Amino acid sequence: MTDGLDDVYGGSLALLTDLYQLTMACGYWKSGESEREAVFHLTFRRAPFGGGYAVCAGLAQAVAFLERLRFDASDLAYLATLRDREDQPLFPQGFLDYLGALKFGCTVDAVPEGSVVFAHEPVVRVTGPIAHAQLVETALLTIINFQTLIATKSARIVQAARGAPVLEFGLRRAQGIDGGLSAARAAWIGGVAGTSNVLAGKLLGIPVAGTHAHSWVMFHGDELTAFRTYADALPGNCTFLVDTYDTLEGVRNAITVGRELRAKGHELAGVRLDSGDLAHLSIEARRLLDEAGFPNAKIVASNDLDEYLIGSLLEQGARIDSYGVGTRLVTAFDQPALGGVYKLGAYREGTAWRDAIKLSEQPMKISNPGVLGVRRLWRGGEMVGDVIYDVERGFAGPAIHDIEQPLGTPYAPPHDRAEDLLVRVMDRGTRRPLPDLAAARARAQQELAALSPRTRRFLNPQPYPVGLDDRVHARKLQLVAEARHA
Repeated sequence: MTDGLDDVYGGSLALLTDLYQLTMACGYWKSGESEREAVFHLTFRRAPFGGGYAVCAGLAQAVAFLERLRFDASDLAYLATLRDREDQPLFPQGFLDYLGALKFGCTVDAVPEGSVVFAHEPVVRVTGPIAHAQLVETALLTIINFQTLIATKSARIVQAARGAPVLEFGLRRAQGIDGGLSAARAAWIGGVAGTSNVLAGKLLGIPVAGTHAHSWVMFHGDELTAFRTYADALPGNCTFLVDTYDTLEGVRNAITVGRELRAKGHELAGVRLDSGDLAHLSIEARRLLDEAGFPNAKIVASNDLDEYLIGSLLEQGARIDSYGVGTRLVTAFDQPALGGVYKLGAYREGTAWRDAIKLSEQPMKISNPGVLGVRRLWRGGEMVGDVIYDVERGFAGPAIHDIEQPLGTPYAPPHDRAEDLLVRVMDRGTRRPLPDLAAARARAQQELAALSPRTRRFLNPQPYPVGLDDRVHARKLQLVAEARHA
């Protein structure tokens, strides 16, 4: 399957950026610094939805964007029309010529898609000419932020369903074409069993599923006729939407048509509930179906579901076999953005790296200096802590210094093995093979299973240990002190 970019967007995406990325790149070019090596890290400061983790998604499309990054003639012609505040060309022709010849030349290291990740640790590291690395900030953030948000929401909803399949039904409520496709992709990584989005099925190989709409029943005048007509057209795909007029009467009509289907050698697949008291109606629907001899007919529920409503339904004893989740999944309804950031960690001075730091009155917003990696500690098959370290200075050991409480006592989790999370995905602009979508989905399932249930719970999750090793912690304190007393 493809990454979807070439299939949906035929032209250049080089201008998928904020203007200030271009003005900074122009400044680097004008001052002769555009090819100076720098390193940026993409991180987020808070796990979404009040939870304890995130599921990283979007990497394959981010790499595809970087690989195809070119400023074509139409891009350059548009940029040539921009004017500054003195009504002069914003960009010199020499800079436009530079952009026209530019081929992305950075090295990119990232956590594999489907990885469980945590606040403050680098998810993507971009190393290379500073103008190149600066130009791609916005696109990387929009791709990784959104898909990571949706993959995380999907994982939470799938967890709440306790093994019952969850289907992504949100295309009509998604934020546009790309929002719908990206959400379907990310939701699949997060664990949904399929999507209603047929274009996502074609481009990405995600299983597609669907029933029929209320309009089908309304068009035919009465429910029984509607169900019979649908059964004549698609006898092997009969899950009837039963709540257009009266839900339990709709179940009875579905049973009537189910008997007719059986007489012709077909089986009623199930019924779909889309309104009302889903717990009560599912219990009654199950009773009616079982009494009528359809114990294998499935009950599908929809209607603005999320992890909390699904959990409530199960607590009420609902008899629901699968869930169609739309708006609250694909829009990340209760948290519209992840809040990922892209910060400079270091830049070259001669042959040596010079660390960079951004200060803030809030400890969580002070950036971490260096060329950073992440080492994950494991014990008995469970992940127990992540240590952020400087790959140039080397790993200083498992002691973790809390980023938000920098003066606290470091914690060294007992562990029996360790692994580095960031892997090379591009080498000076040339992409390396990436795991496919199925591998990303499998990775998410494996890592979520290896995360403590205390960290996966929805209410007051136990914080997962993430922080700086001794060297990065000491260097950060040093740079903060120097900057504040300069």
